[in-house]
Amino acid sequence: MVETEGPDVCACERCPALVESRSRIVNGTGPADAGLLFVGEAPGADEDERGEPFVGRSGSVLDDALRDAGLARADVRITNCVRCRPPENRDPHVDELDNCAGFLGREVEAVDPDLIVTLGKVPGERLLDRSVAVTEEAGSVVDVRLGGTPRRVLLCLHPAATLYDRSQRGAFEDAIARAADLVGAGSGDQARLGDY
Repeated sequence: MVETEGPDVCACERCPALVESRSRIVNGTGPADAGLLFVGEAPGADEDERGEPFVGRSGSVLDDALRDAGLARADVRITNCVRCRPPENRDPHVDELDNCAGFLGREVEAVDPDLIVTLGKVPGERLLDRSVAVTEEAGSVVDVRLGGTPRRVLLCLHPAATLYDRSQRGAFEDAIARAADLVGAGSGDQARLGDY
């Protein structure tokens, strides 16, 4: 059974392991018409507990990078490829990603962002439909068609990568700053998305 309201999922039982593991469905947060849409992999323990994406340690790293780029969390939309916490915070399986793909597609279509920023390898590979070397490709922008609509996707490291390897912090922050600049929302020299 699946129940939705706009891009939000109210009830879903497609993935038995995730239904058993979750305490709630974690939908995207932020403006329904945000110019920037950040897409992560799946909720973790903190997200599952609070019902909001990127609220744990990774969320703090993301919030800091957004602030440093001249953005407020309230100005962007943040979501995940999978809306339920996988057991033991494992990576979501392909069938789980497939089961949630329509929900993400509807959210992208409803928000209609100027730029999508993938946070980590899994969302990058899902949206680009190819292998992604995220540490090498962080900050690069790729033009793709999602649901028949042309979209721009900026590849970015997952904020957790900076917690495990401090040397990744600069690449992460640079990618977030570039995303802000591309939509004309960052500090410093601002460029419009159409200039690229």
